[in-house]
Amino acid sequence: MVIALGVAWVLDGLEVTLVGSLGAVLQRHDTLSLTAGEVGASGSLYIAGAVVGALFFGRLTDRLGRKKLFLTTLAVYMSATLATAFAPGYTWFAVCRWATGFGIGGEYAAINSAIDELIPARLRGQVNLSINGSFWLGAALGAGLSLVLLDPRVLGAALGWRACFLLGAVFAAVIILVRRHVPESPRWLLSHGRREEAEAVVNQIETEVEELTGALSPVTKMTPNHRHSPPLAKVARALLVDYRQRSFVALALMVAQAFFYNAIFFTYALVLGRFYGVPDDRVALYLFPFALGNVLGPALLGPLFDSVGRRRMIAATYIFSGLGLALTGWAFVAGVLDARSQALCWSGVFFLASAAASSAYLNVSEIFPLEMRALAIAVFYAIGTGVGGVIAPVLLGFLIQTGSRAGVAAGWGLGALLMMIAGTLALAFGVDAERKSLEEIAGPMRDDPSEMDRAPS
Repeated sequence: MVIALGVAWVLDGLEVTLVGSLGAVLQRHDTLSLTAGEVGASGSLYIAGAVVGALFFGRLTDRLGRKKLFLTTLAVYMSATLATAFAPGYTWFAVCRWATGFGIGGEYAAINSAIDELIPARLRGQVNLSINGSFWLGAALGAGLSLVLLDPRVLGAALGWRACFLLGAVFAAVIILVRRHVPESPRWLLSHGRREEAEAVVNQIETEVEELTGALSPVTKMTPNHRHSPPLAKVARALLVDYRQRSFVALALMVAQAFFYNAIFFTYALVLGRFYGVPDDRVALYLFPFALGNVLGPALLGPLFDSVGRRRMIAATYIFSGLGLALTGWAFVAGVLDARSQALCWSGVFFLASAAASSAYLNVSEIFPLEMRALAIAVFYAIGTGVGGVIAPVLLGFLIQTGSRAGVAAGWGLGALLMMIAGTLALAFGVDAERKSLEEIAGPMRDDPSEMDRAPS
């Protein structure tokens, strides 16, 4: 069940990697003849679509339920990716990339809220990080598809890039069939007065678990509290007044990780081709060690977020990944790296950065009340990604086009600085959410703001 939901990250990884792996290929005259700037701009359009999609579908997720929206957003993604495969030129390609991001942005709001509401408190950190880290399984899949399909002995560049997007749409269609059997969040059902449905979902989950592990221990039942989606003014007050410290930290974490990731990932193919002379059809090979580091980071470090604690681990992963990229930038300028060692440096840096980025989503999905959870995820994803994710690919695309190693390293340095600042803020002002129920971290919203139950910030 959780795997069926978490596949959203696999799809996002697939999409982002395809553009990264295909960046140089799409500049060829027998494909779309894009410029390096247009490749970077298409990445920014994807992110911009995700920002709009998160806000649009995030509000609907709180009002209409998690399940309706995680089916709808996946259908949007599938349609847009299918259309991308038939793009005749840059304009169509750009519009399709925006629409694909629109669907993926909606996925983030619907999926992250549903996942947190289904996972036990004692495991929420490591499970959430592992699921978010599955982005890189999609990245590896995208790299593998491009490597095979771009091979002249298979399809070659002219048709291979189209087949990559076509297979992404097929994969999404299969996942839609699986997701139909995923239940609605029992917490959402209970808060909307649908107690019998909520109890049926919980009983089904408990029965499946007891068949595997034996009888479960008694738990404290939630008291029904009908909490329909609050008006936007009330949500704004919660974010800007009642939870302003949490909001500030969450925003810093989301902006930093979005800039950090997109600065590298949307342009890594351009770096390998421009500065190391890696052939277009071999770029994807260098993604595999990069993806491996990103998958292993959340998987191996995830349990520490539940034992050592949220604040300490968020701070450590953010600060040390920033330091790692700064050192990589120095080595890049000094000319001591080749294509292979550059990829290995990125792999080491993103072993930490992947856990850091995943923890940003974990943080924002658990520190706000249930009735505004999906919208809160959407707001911070939209602002953070809009600022960090849209600017980074365009900025780095421009710097790469200049051919200046120092300029590219300066762009990386900016991302490193943002990560270290965000990590420091998390350590000082973050929430100790480990091993606590969601209701204990953030109680229900009240009609009178002064009566709102909240844990200390």
